[in-house]
Amino acid sequence: MAAGLFLAVLALGYSLMAWLAICLLRPGPRRPETPAPEQPPVTVLKPLCGAEADLLEYLRSFCRQDYPKFQIVFGVRDTADPAIEVVRNLQAEFPQLDLVIATDAPQRGSSRKVSNLINMMPLARYEFLVIADSDVRVAPDYLARVVHPLLDARVGIVTCPYVGRPRPGLWSLLASVFVNDWFMPSARIAALFGSRAFAFGATIAIRRQALTRVGGFAAIADQLADDYRLGELTRRVGLRTVLSDVVVETCIAERSLGELVRHELRWLRTIRAVRPLGYTFAFISFGVPLAVAGAILAKGSDLSLLMLALTILARFMLHAVAWKPRLRTASPWVLPLSDFLAFGLWCWGFVTSSVHWRDIRYRVARDGSLHPIV
Repeated sequence: MAAGLFLAVLALGYSLMAWLAICLLRPGPRRPETPAPEQPPVTVLKPLCGAEADLLEYLRSFCRQDYPKFQIVFGVRDTADPAIEVVRNLQAEFPQLDLVIATDAPQRGSSRKVSNLINMMPLARYEFLVIADSDVRVAPDYLARVVHPLLDARVGIVTCPYVGRPRPGLWSLLASVFVNDWFMPSARIAALFGSRAFAFGATIAIRRQALTRVGGFAAIADQLADDYRLGELTRRVGLRTVLSDVVVETCIAERSLGELVRHELRWLRTIRAVRPLGYTFAFISFGVPLAVAGAILAKGSDLSLLMLALTILARFMLHAVAWKPRLRTASPWVLPLSDFLAFGLWCWGFVTSSVHWRDIRYRVARDGSLHPIV
């Protein structure tokens, strides 16, 4: 019974901590700011693969930046990639902007995304670089706010938290709950306690000099967690990681249960690759499943059931604060479904060493490197 009560207390404590972390680190209303005295030219690197859902809208948000001078380099591996037509439309819509396409095919390392970035670099004109995933949408002041911390030479990278916006359908909704209610709160808790051992592919800003210092993109060309490793390498040479107060939006577009499972397993295997001990103790982050297990072990004692009820309440509080004001909250029944699914996949993450990325299956080695499974 004592073990069950202990689990119930852990579940409630973590759920409340996650809610508190989101509340304390949630950006407040934006205030009008005077432009920074120095706004250096910036190259935005956008690796692309296929015409994803709402790709034009998301890429267009990067073209509408309130920033004096910037370049966007789009990269594809195949000259027949339909994303090229989307970029052509942007070039016609924004003829005043410096928008270029890299279409190199050579595969440099196991990660297709990083290989794409390596092939894009010869077209990058400026010292300040911003790398952003293809499915990210941003506000007009994004570049100004993300680049500013890099003016401090002690900063290695700037990264942005993100919120997942689901496309219509249950599977994308469940994936968004996983991102918004589980993954980002865990990162917020780490940040609340002073950790900066993270970097998110939604946005990484870095100076070219710092990138060269850590070996360039080639240093992470075989890594599953390429974004995390880039932040880790810059910290190793004594540079700081800054968590921006800019929250970007990423499109979640899972179309089937299979896609959802493959994507969440890749996220979980990524975490296990970079933080194996943290992954092991991540069971405390699954509040409701943990509280249910605690109540069962405590044989349904009044105290354990009270802890379970309070954990469920804290879970709904977390969801409400994580999704508002950007997103419409999910139906109540979706939350336990997502929580138990994520918990099951977390367990599965211990017994599998493979992931799917796009249409390729990889084996993940102990050092986090990717190896295609033929």
